[in-house]
Amino acid sequence: MIGVAVKLCRAVTSVAARSASLGPTSHSPGLRSLSSSSPRPPPSRWLHDGINGSDANPVALQMINYAVSYARSQKSDESYAQGLLVLEQCLSTQSSEGQNAENSRGLVLLAMATLFSERGNLFEAIGKLQRIEDLKHSSLGVRVAALEALVGLHLELGQDDTSSVIADKCLELVEKDEPKAGGGNPLVLGVRAKAAKGLVELVGGNLQLADPFLRGSGDNEGSIGSALSYGELLHASQNFSLAKEVYGKVIQGVSENSDSSELNALAACNMSSDEILLAATCSLGQLEAHMGNFGNAEEILTRALSKTEELFGSHHSKVGVVLTCIALMFRRKAMEERSSSLLIQEGY
Repeated sequence: MIGVAVKLCRAVTSVAARSASLGPTSHSPGLRSLSSSSPRPPPSRWLHDGINGSDANPVALQMINYAVSYARSQKSDESYAQGLLVLEQCLSTQSSEGQNAENSRGLVLLAMATLFSERGNLFEAIGKLQRIEDLKHSSLGVRVAALEALVGLHLELGQDDTSSVIADKCLELVEKDEPKAGGGNPLVLGVRAKAAKGLVELVGGNLQLADPFLRGSGDNEGSIGSALSYGELLHASQNFSLAKEVYGKVIQGVSENSDSSELNALAACNMSSDEILLAATCSLGQLEAHMGNFGNAEEILTRALSKTEELFGSHHSKVGVVLTCIALMFRRKAMEERSSSLLIQEGY
């Protein structure tokens, strides 16, 4: 999600530059970026807002939490490999019959996809998410989380057509299953499905097509990621003041919902809460730069950089994404102030 947000915000920069000489114009994004003796790591959230309230095997939930916490405790290839090994073992012990069993398998696959995504192995992550499609009796919340994550990963890979097809499938699933599948508020899941489709249109530069899918998506509790997409629509439309308000609400909402256990809040990979928070923070920082508030922009983006290094390690590719945001901010500052900030940009 953070990569998609940067693509959109970079395009806003070029739009603003053109508008100075050409007048108002439409936005057109064009950028793509265990061993038993080991100490038990502290519990940590691995999905958008948690898994403790879902209809799944309690032992599976414990194994998922342990595996993901262990993987993230050292942020190394070895720790992630050990975490994935635990999840493979957990998956192999799950029954294949009944909704609870399929929910357990789906949650394990979401966790595996999340770990692969965090290590930059997007194709392995996609493979795990695609397996959830075969879990016909799993809850609507699990399946929406998988499809939403697939949309995000394919957008990150620049595969917009594939993302569009998957987003359509997600919309169809929500409309067809409704409450009968259980596991999540159908209204919130519907908002998320629409937001995924709106994000695809937004990345493609189709603001008018994105608008009906995204407008009002931030008004439903549990759809923080959807609200971020709406903020990006406002940002792309150069409605900076309202976009700033929405970004602020997203950042606040992620913090306030950190302990939520609603199944409709499940999300994985680059649609997880950490990604949403970082994307919103980077977008807000770039927005401040677009408004000429470079002091605020630098402070916000520096905070995003520190958080990214804390979550993913100092050598992760997402750190480079945030550094790109900072460099773009200094470039804009140099252009507007005719200052030496270009030298700082080159350093980043």
